[in-house]
Amino acid sequence: MRILLLALLLANGLYFAWSQGALAVFGLLPSSYTEREPQRLSQQVRPGALQIKPGASSSASSQSAR
Repeated sequence: MRILLLALLLANGLYFAWSQGALAVFGLLPSSYTEREPQRLSQQVRPGALQIKPGASSSASSQSAR
């Protein structure tokens, strides 16, 4: 039973290291680590038109919630 627990902990640690890209020195990378969806960047329509506006203050939002 103890050996099974240690094997599961080792497998979990190796999976975590692989998913975080820590095993890249061995050539082991998840596919999502190298691909960051470049097709979405090319599909953007007028990305400069996006404007971020500050939200309402917390006191104004709490009064409107009543």
